[in-house]
Amino acid sequence: MKWQLDQYKGVSPAVATPFKSNQDVDEEALQDLLTWYLDAGVHGISIAGSQGEFFALNTDERLRIIEITMEVVNGRVPVYAGTGAVSTRESIYITQAAEAMGVDVVMLITPYFIQPSASELVVHYSGIAKATKLPVLLYNNPPRTSVNITPETFQKCYEIENIVGIKDSSGDMTQIIEYLRLTDRQALVYSGRDTLIVDIILQGGAGAISPAANVFPKLVTRLYDAVKAGDFDTARRISDALAPLRMAWAWASFPVVIKEAMALVGRGNGIAREPISGLSEDKKRSLKEILTAIKSFEMEVCC
Repeated sequence: MKWQLDQYKGVSPAVATPFKSNQDVDEEALQDLLTWYLDAGVHGISIAGSQGEFFALNTDERLRIIEITMEVVNGRVPVYAGTGAVSTRESIYITQAAEAMGVDVVMLITPYFIQPSASELVVHYSGIAKATKLPVLLYNNPPRTSVNITPETFQKCYEIENIVGIKDSSGDMTQIIEYLRLTDRQALVYSGRDTLIVDIILQGGAGAISPAANVFPKLVTRLYDAVKAGDFDTARRISDALAPLRMAWAWASFPVVIKEAMALVGRGNGIAREPISGLSEDKKRSLKEILTAIKSFEMEVCC
Protein backbone atom coordinates (compact mmCIF):
# COMPACT_ATOMS: atom_id res chain seq x y z
CA MET A 1 0.00 0.00 0.00
CA LYS A 2 1.37 3.43 -0.96
CA TRP A 3 2.13 5.88 1.83
CA GLN A 4 0.69 9.39 1.92
CA LEU A 5 2.54 11.80 -0.35
CA ASP A 6 0.54 15.02 -0.17
CA GLN A 7 3.71 16.94 0.71
CA TYR A 8 5.07 16.16 -2.75
CA LYS A 9 2.51 18.18 -4.68
CA GLY A 10 2.82 21.61 -6.29
CA VAL A 11 5.47 23.36 -8.36
CA SER A 12 9.18 22.59 -8.33
CA PRO A 13 11.61 24.35 -10.66
CA ALA A 14 13.61 21.96 -12.84
CA VAL A 15 16.78 23.70 -11.73
CA ALA A 16 19.25 24.68 -14.46
CA THR A 17 22.83 24.13 -13.32
CA PRO A 18 24.84 27.39 -13.46
CA PHE A 19 28.30 27.28 -15.00
CA LYS A 20 31.22 29.67 -14.87
CA SER A 21 32.80 31.03 -18.04
CA ASN A 22 35.43 28.27 -17.78
CA GLN A 23 32.61 25.64 -17.78
CA ASP A 24 33.03 24.69 -14.10
CA VAL A 25 29.92 24.36 -11.97
CA ASP A 26 29.27 27.71 -10.26
CA GLU A 27 28.50 26.58 -6.72
CA GLU A 28 27.92 30.07 -5.34
CA ALA A 29 25.50 30.90 -8.15
CA LEU A 30 23.64 27.65 -7.48
CA GLN A 31 23.26 28.54 -3.82
CA ASP A 32 21.89 31.98 -4.74
CA LEU A 33 19.52 30.46 -7.28
CA LEU A 34 18.12 27.95 -4.81
CA THR A 35 17.59 30.68 -2.22
CA TRP A 36 15.71 32.75 -4.80
CA TYR A 37 13.39 29.85 -5.60
CA LEU A 38 12.68 29.21 -1.94
CA ASP A 39 11.96 32.88 -1.33
CA ALA A 40 9.56 32.80 -4.30
CA GLY A 41 7.47 30.16 -2.52
CA VAL A 42 8.02 27.08 -4.66
CA HIS A 43 6.72 23.80 -3.26
CA GLY A 44 9.84 21.77 -3.99
CA ILE A 45 13.21 21.72 -5.74
CA SER A 46 14.13 19.38 -8.60
CA ILE A 47 17.87 19.10 -9.07
CA ALA A 48 20.27 17.31 -11.43
CA GLY A 49 17.62 16.59 -14.05
CA SER A 50 17.65 17.15 -17.79
CA GLN A 51 17.24 20.90 -17.44
CA GLY A 52 20.18 20.71 -15.05
CA GLU A 53 22.30 19.15 -17.80
CA PHE A 54 22.94 15.98 -15.80
CA PHE A 55 24.09 14.37 -19.05
CA ALA A 56 26.97 16.86 -19.23
CA LEU A 57 28.08 16.34 -15.61
CA ASN A 58 30.37 13.69 -14.24
CA THR A 59 29.12 11.69 -11.27
CA ASP A 60 31.11 13.68 -8.70
CA GLU A 61 29.69 16.95 -10.03
CA ARG A 62 26.18 15.57 -10.00
CA LEU A 63 26.45 14.44 -6.41
CA ARG A 64 28.04 17.71 -5.35
CA ILE A 65 25.11 19.62 -6.85
CA ILE A 66 22.70 17.45 -4.88
CA GLU A 67 24.78 17.98 -1.73
CA ILE A 68 24.69 21.78 -2.13
CA THR A 69 20.96 21.65 -2.67
CA MET A 70 20.39 19.69 0.52
CA GLU A 71 22.48 22.21 2.47
CA VAL A 72 20.59 25.23 1.11
CA VAL A 73 17.08 23.76 1.25
CA ASN A 74 17.65 22.32 4.74
CA GLY A 75 14.26 20.60 4.92
CA ARG A 76 12.15 23.59 3.92
CA VAL A 77 10.67 21.85 0.88
CA PRO A 78 11.06 18.38 -0.66
CA VAL A 79 14.06 17.81 -2.91
CA TYR A 80 13.66 15.69 -6.03
CA ALA A 81 17.04 14.45 -7.23
CA GLY A 82 17.66 13.15 -10.74
CA THR A 83 19.61 9.92 -10.27
CA GLY A 84 18.93 8.03 -13.48
CA ALA A 85 21.68 6.78 -15.77
CA VAL A 86 22.03 4.51 -18.79
CA SER A 87 22.83 1.41 -16.72
CA THR A 88 20.91 0.03 -13.77
CA ARG A 89 24.15 -0.35 -11.84
CA GLU A 90 25.12 3.32 -12.19
CA SER A 91 21.57 4.44 -11.40
CA ILE A 92 21.63 2.44 -8.17
CA TYR A 93 24.98 3.94 -7.19
CA ILE A 94 23.80 7.53 -7.71
CA THR A 95 20.42 6.82 -6.09
CA GLN A 96 21.97 5.36 -2.96
CA ALA A 97 24.42 8.25 -2.71
CA ALA A 98 21.53 10.73 -2.96
CA GLU A 99 19.59 8.76 -0.35
CA ALA A 100 22.55 9.02 2.03
CA MET A 101 22.45 12.80 1.58
CA GLY A 102 18.81 12.88 2.68
CA VAL A 103 16.94 13.68 -0.54
CA ASP A 104 13.19 13.19 -0.40
CA VAL A 105 12.46 11.67 -3.81
CA VAL A 106 14.61 10.29 -6.64
CA MET A 107 13.67 10.81 -10.28
CA LEU A 108 14.81 8.25 -12.84
CA ILE A 109 14.95 9.13 -16.51
CA THR A 110 14.63 6.25 -18.96
CA PRO A 111 17.99 4.87 -20.10
CA TYR A 112 18.93 6.88 -23.17
CA PHE A 113 20.84 5.84 -26.32
CA ILE A 114 20.27 2.11 -25.78
CA GLN A 115 16.46 2.19 -26.27
CA PRO A 116 15.44 -0.59 -23.84
CA SER A 117 12.26 -2.61 -24.39
CA ALA A 118 9.23 -2.34 -22.11
CA SER A 119 10.22 -5.48 -20.21
CA GLU A 120 13.77 -4.18 -19.80
CA LEU A 121 12.41 -0.90 -18.44
CA VAL A 122 10.44 -2.79 -15.80
CA VAL A 123 13.55 -4.76 -14.77
CA HIS A 124 15.61 -1.54 -14.70
CA TYR A 125 13.18 0.42 -12.56
CA SER A 126 12.42 -2.52 -10.29
CA GLY A 127 16.11 -3.03 -9.58
CA ILE A 128 16.67 0.59 -8.64
CA ALA A 129 13.50 0.89 -6.55
CA LYS A 130 14.36 -2.22 -4.56
CA ALA A 131 17.83 -0.79 -3.82
CA THR A 132 16.45 2.30 -2.05
CA LYS A 133 13.87 3.15 0.59
CA LEU A 134 13.07 6.47 -1.07
CA PRO A 135 9.95 7.27 -3.09
CA VAL A 136 10.79 6.86 -6.77
CA LEU A 137 9.48 8.89 -9.70
CA LEU A 138 9.94 7.62 -13.22
CA TYR A 139 10.82 10.27 -15.80
CA ASN A 140 9.43 9.99 -19.31
CA ASN A 141 11.01 12.27 -21.90
CA PRO A 142 10.82 10.51 -25.29
CA PRO A 143 11.77 13.59 -27.35
CA ARG A 144 15.18 13.49 -25.62
CA THR A 145 15.70 9.76 -25.01
CA SER A 146 13.77 8.08 -27.87
CA VAL A 147 12.21 5.82 -25.21
CA ASN A 148 8.57 6.04 -24.15
CA ILE A 149 7.09 4.69 -20.93
CA THR A 150 3.70 3.38 -21.99
CA PRO A 151 0.80 3.46 -19.53
CA GLU A 152 0.95 -0.35 -19.33
CA THR A 153 4.66 -0.26 -18.47
CA PHE A 154 4.05 2.40 -15.86
CA GLN A 155 1.23 0.36 -14.35
CA LYS A 156 3.59 -2.61 -13.93
CA CYS A 157 6.26 -0.43 -12.34
CA TYR A 158 3.70 1.18 -10.03
CA GLU A 159 3.03 -2.20 -8.45
CA ILE A 160 6.37 -1.79 -6.67
CA GLU A 161 5.65 -0.12 -3.34
CA ASN A 162 8.07 2.80 -3.50
CA ILE A 163 7.51 3.68 -7.17
CA VAL A 164 5.00 6.44 -6.53
CA GLY A 165 4.62 8.36 -9.78
CA ILE A 166 6.03 9.80 -12.97
CA LYS A 167 7.17 13.06 -14.49
CA ASP A 168 6.03 13.20 -18.10
CA SER A 169 7.54 15.43 -20.77
CA SER A 170 6.05 13.61 -23.75
CA GLY A 171 3.33 16.19 -24.35
CA ASP A 172 0.85 13.34 -24.90
CA MET A 173 -2.15 14.21 -22.74
CA THR A 174 -4.00 10.99 -23.60
CA GLN A 175 -1.08 8.96 -22.29
CA ILE A 176 -0.89 11.09 -19.15
CA ILE A 177 -4.57 10.49 -18.45
CA GLU A 178 -3.94 6.76 -18.84
CA TYR A 179 -1.13 6.93 -16.27
CA LEU A 180 -3.69 8.31 -13.85
CA ARG A 181 -6.60 6.10 -14.84
CA LEU A 182 -4.62 2.86 -14.61
CA THR A 183 -3.46 3.73 -11.08
CA ASP A 184 -6.92 4.84 -9.88
CA ARG A 185 -5.58 8.41 -9.96
CA GLN A 186 -3.37 7.60 -6.98
CA ALA A 187 -0.02 8.01 -8.76
CA LEU A 188 1.85 11.29 -8.51
CA VAL A 189 1.89 12.53 -12.11
CA TYR A 190 3.87 15.69 -12.79
CA SER A 191 3.89 17.89 -15.84
CA GLY A 192 7.27 18.36 -17.48
CA ARG A 193 5.74 20.64 -20.12
CA ASP A 194 4.63 24.02 -18.86
CA THR A 195 1.87 24.26 -21.46
CA LEU A 196 0.11 21.22 -19.92
CA ILE A 197 0.25 22.16 -16.24
CA VAL A 198 -3.39 23.25 -16.04
CA ASP A 199 -4.68 20.15 -17.81
CA ILE A 200 -2.62 17.73 -15.73
CA ILE A 201 -3.72 19.25 -12.43
CA LEU A 202 -7.36 19.19 -13.52
CA GLN A 203 -6.99 15.50 -14.32
CA GLY A 204 -5.73 14.84 -10.80
CA GLY A 205 -2.01 15.26 -11.37
CA ALA A 206 0.35 16.27 -8.59
CA GLY A 207 1.72 19.46 -10.17
CA ALA A 208 4.72 20.44 -12.24
CA ILE A 209 8.46 20.01 -12.35
CA SER A 210 8.75 23.13 -14.38
CA PRO A 211 11.42 24.55 -16.68
CA ALA A 212 9.64 27.93 -16.79
CA ALA A 213 9.85 28.14 -12.99
CA ASN A 214 13.59 28.70 -13.48
CA VAL A 215 12.67 32.13 -14.81
CA PHE A 216 9.26 32.87 -13.27
CA PRO A 217 8.93 30.79 -10.08
CA LYS A 218 6.26 33.05 -8.55
CA LEU A 219 4.14 33.02 -11.68
CA VAL A 220 4.20 29.23 -12.15
CA THR A 221 3.40 28.76 -8.46
CA ARG A 222 0.53 31.25 -8.85
CA LEU A 223 -0.77 29.17 -11.76
CA TYR A 224 -0.86 26.05 -9.58
CA ASP A 225 -2.60 27.90 -6.77
CA ALA A 226 -5.18 29.31 -9.19
CA VAL A 227 -6.08 25.87 -10.52
CA LYS A 228 -6.37 24.40 -7.03
CA ALA A 229 -8.59 27.33 -5.99
CA GLY A 230 -10.86 26.86 -9.01
CA ASP A 231 -9.82 30.18 -10.52
CA PHE A 232 -9.55 28.74 -14.01
CA ASP A 233 -9.67 32.08 -15.80
CA THR A 234 -6.49 33.22 -14.04
CA ALA A 235 -4.86 29.83 -14.55
CA ARG A 236 -5.55 29.88 -18.28
CA ARG A 237 -4.30 33.45 -18.59
CA ILE A 238 -1.03 32.53 -16.85
CA SER A 239 -0.62 29.45 -19.01
CA ASP A 240 -1.17 31.50 -22.16
CA ALA A 241 1.30 34.13 -20.99
CA LEU A 242 4.01 31.51 -20.40
CA ALA A 243 3.40 29.61 -23.66
CA PRO A 244 5.66 31.79 -25.86
CA LEU A 245 8.62 30.95 -23.60
CA ARG A 246 7.99 27.25 -24.15
CA MET A 247 7.66 27.81 -27.89
CA ALA A 248 11.01 29.62 -27.91
CA TRP A 249 12.81 26.42 -26.93
CA ALA A 250 12.96 25.51 -30.61
CA TRP A 251 15.21 28.51 -31.31
CA ALA A 252 18.43 26.78 -30.21
CA SER A 253 19.90 23.61 -28.78
CA PHE A 254 18.62 22.32 -25.45
CA PRO A 255 18.72 23.78 -22.81
CA VAL A 256 20.28 27.13 -23.65
CA VAL A 257 17.06 29.09 -24.27
CA ILE A 258 15.96 28.76 -20.64
CA LYS A 259 19.47 29.63 -19.47
CA GLU A 260 19.53 32.71 -21.70
CA ALA A 261 16.10 33.66 -20.36
CA MET A 262 17.39 33.33 -16.80
CA ALA A 263 20.31 35.60 -17.66
CA LEU A 264 17.97 38.20 -19.13
CA VAL A 265 16.05 38.38 -15.83
CA GLY A 266 19.30 38.63 -13.86
CA ARG A 267 19.72 34.98 -12.88
CA GLY A 268 22.98 33.67 -14.27
CA ASN A 269 25.12 34.20 -17.33
CA GLY A 270 23.23 32.02 -19.82
CA ILE A 271 26.10 29.55 -20.27
CA ALA A 272 25.36 25.92 -21.10
CA ARG A 273 28.07 23.28 -21.23
CA GLU A 274 29.84 22.93 -24.54
CA PRO A 275 29.20 22.04 -27.26
CA ILE A 276 25.97 23.99 -26.68
CA SER A 277 26.44 27.66 -27.54
CA GLY A 278 24.41 30.80 -26.88
CA LEU A 279 21.64 32.49 -28.80
CA SER A 280 22.24 34.89 -31.65
CA GLU A 281 21.71 38.56 -30.87
CA ASP A 282 18.51 38.57 -32.92
CA LYS A 283 17.10 35.68 -30.92
CA LYS A 284 18.16 37.31 -27.66
CA ARG A 285 16.21 40.43 -28.60
CA SER A 286 13.16 38.36 -29.44
CA LEU A 287 13.48 36.42 -26.19
CA LYS A 288 13.77 39.65 -24.24
CA GLU A 289 10.49 40.84 -25.77
CA ILE A 290 8.78 37.64 -24.62
CA LEU A 291 10.20 37.98 -21.12
CA THR A 292 9.21 41.63 -20.85
CA ALA A 293 5.62 40.74 -21.70
CA ILE A 294 5.55 37.87 -19.18
CA LYS A 295 7.13 40.05 -16.49
CA SER A 296 4.50 42.73 -17.01
CA PHE A 297 1.76 40.13 -16.74
CA GLU A 298 3.38 38.63 -13.64
CA MET A 299 3.24 41.98 -11.89
CA GLU A 300 -0.45 42.15 -12.66
CA VAL A 301 -1.40 38.76 -11.28
CA CYS A 302 1.19 38.19 -8.55
CA CYS A 303 1.46 41.62 -6.89
